[in-house]
Amino acid sequence: MSAVVGAFGALVAVAVLGYVVGVLGVLRSQDELVLSRLAFFVATPALLFTTVARADLQAIFSVVLVTNLISLFVVQVVFLLVAAVIWRRSRSQATIGVLASSYVNAGNLGVPVAAYVLGDGALVAPIVLFQVLVMAPVAFAVLDGDRQGSGRRVSLRTVVTRPLRNPLTVASLLGLLVSLLGVRLPELVMRPIDLIAAAAVPVALIAYGLSLSAGTKDSITLRRDVVLAVGLKTFAQPLIAYAIARWVLDLHGPALLAPTLLAALPTAQNVYVYAVHYRASRTLARSAVLLSTLLSIPIMILIAGLLT
Repeated sequence: MSAVVGAFGALVAVAVLGYVVGVLGVLRSQDELVLSRLAFFVATPALLFTTVARADLQAIFSVVLVTNLISLFVVQVVFLLVAAVIWRRSRSQATIGVLASSYVNAGNLGVPVAAYVLGDGALVAPIVLFQVLVMAPVAFAVLDGDRQGSGRRVSLRTVVTRPLRNPLTVASLLGLLVSLLGVRLPELVMRPIDLIAAAAVPVALIAYGLSLSAGTKDSITLRRDVVLAVGLKTFAQPLIAYAIARWVLDLHGPALLAPTLLAALPTAQNVYVYAVHYRASRTLARSAVLLSTLLSIPIMILIAGLLT
């Protein structure tokens, strides 16, 4: 077994531990929210800051970003053509579907995969930044413009500044600033940050496994919108990323694995949060998150086995 597949085995083992403690009642379903918030607001930002601050920026903003942009653009166009043109979905429904088919779980699952399997947590930074600084604000602008009920409009200032309230974005930007300026922070400052960062992977994975222990039968539907979104996210996006990296950029080995593996990440839980907030396609978002999450691990293990 290769080192990469072995690393995935360790990730799966920790996620299974989260599932087991959930089934046994050691941790309750509501504890998943606490662990997820700990990972999202504290540990993962620390990990992103330390890895990006020490990273080679030219390396992290090259292949991964290019392949991610192309693959997500293709699947978004496909979903829009089918859902908006053929199925006549509303703008809000189509927007949530576009997010469900392309907005990857770069924070809770992407960081552990990049840090532990690929050996460089900074590889996921450009994906985090693009999704939070570009994809999310554009989606919010469409959803705000199409919002029904109260008729309340959200100001442009709110849309523009919303990404700056995301701790992953702030941590990544601060890491970029430190790296660009060539600042070397003293060990007295970095050691506690490194200590907190070390908790990001296990905490996120235990929360991930715990979320699966609650059961999903009543939460999943296989309507055609869901099948299309999940199919594009779990199969089409990594295949497109692989094709671009392999036959356009002529990459091989580890350089080919990274963009393909990160493109195979499941739909982010944030998409369901957005759907609930805007009261649009909640069933689609929930089902896409759950199904893509269940499918992603075996798919990523297969990718790692084939490309290493």
